[in-house]
Order: sequence, then structure tokens, then C-alpha cells
Amino acid sequence: MKQRLAVIDFETTGVSPGGPGRATEIGIVLLEGGVIVDRFQSLMNAGVSVPAMIVQLTGISNAMVKAAPPAATVMREAAHFVGSTPLVAHNASFDRKFWDYELAQCGLTRQQDFACTLLLARRLLPQAPNHKLGTLTQWAALPATGRAHRALADAEMAANLLLYLGDTLRRRSGRSPDHALLCRLQTVSAAKLPQFLAQL
Repeated sequence: MKQRLAVIDFETTGVSPGGPGRATEIGIVLLEGGVIVDRFQSLMNAGVSVPAMIVQLTGISNAMVKAAPPAATVMREAAHFVGSTPLVAHNASFDRKFWDYELAQCGLTRQQDFACTLLLARRLLPQAPNHKLGTLTQWAALPATGRAHRALADAEMAANLLLYLGDTLRRRSGRSPDHALLCRLQTVSAAKLPQFLAQL
């Protein structure tokens, strides 16, 4: 995919933003011309405690978060880094909630849509054993990017998966996809997918 895209991932203290559920880390990978051209990563302190289960999962401790920059500072930097670039995430409904919430805490609003590599993989890779990011990375023999459940490593995994999905779509449809096409494709039912691809 030649288009510039921003692939993001959050580590958080819960599944929903607000109250004790806040972001603890953000990772962003910029793709352009099918390669990673820039990266952004930061821990962030939203003033909440990190549950022991999350510490065990991510390796992000309360001490690390307490020493991190304020969440609002990080989100302003992240928003500036992304600008108006279209957004991508794996299981984007999760990251979109936290992106929107954390932006709102510093008076900013998202302008662009999210494409979701989870939804796209379900449509384009139904033969995969499941559609978790780690599983798809191993199944498709994509590069290892570092520790899972750290934001930048997961963002890079999702970026590699996005490129793989783009290649898969190009082989099946003969068309090089852009973000708008990906956003349309992720809403198409499995039954209507062949017809959708044939019309491209």
C-alpha cells in the first residue's frame, strides 16, 4: 500500500476508558509506500493504578507509569505525530475508544476513520486458526517485533499484518487497496465478499 497510514496500539488498565480504565502506553507506526517510515512510543501517566494482572500481562509497572509523562502531554504529541493520517489498529473498536477518550481529555477530537486488521483478517483470511494478532503473525510467518502486549511491538505486528492483508487483497482483486477501500471491506459480510471483490 502506497498510502501513508498510522497504525496504533494502546496498553491500558482496563477494557473500557474512563474511571480506572486509562491508557498506560501508546505505540504508533507510520507506513508509507509499504514500509515503516517512522515510529512513536511513550508510556503515559493518567493517574490511575495498574492492576496486578495487567502488570503481569504487559510488564508495565506502577513505578514505570508514575515516572512517565502526563497522559495529556503524550496524547498531544501523538495527535501531532499522526496529524490527518488515516488510522489502523488490530481490534480497532478497542483502540478507537481509548484514542477518542484520551484525546478528549486534552480537548482534541479525532477527524479520521479507523481501519481494523482484525475485521479485515476475518474476511480475507478465514482459514487462519484464529484472528488474534499473535496467532496471525505466526501463521503468516510475519517478522517478530518484540514483546507482545507492549504498544510499539503490537503496532509493528499490526502494520506487518496490514501489509500482508493488502497483498492478499491485491492478489484476489487485482486492485491496490487504500484506506477507504479497507474501511468498506471490513463491513462486508462473508457471504457478500466474493461479489464485493469481483466488483473492484
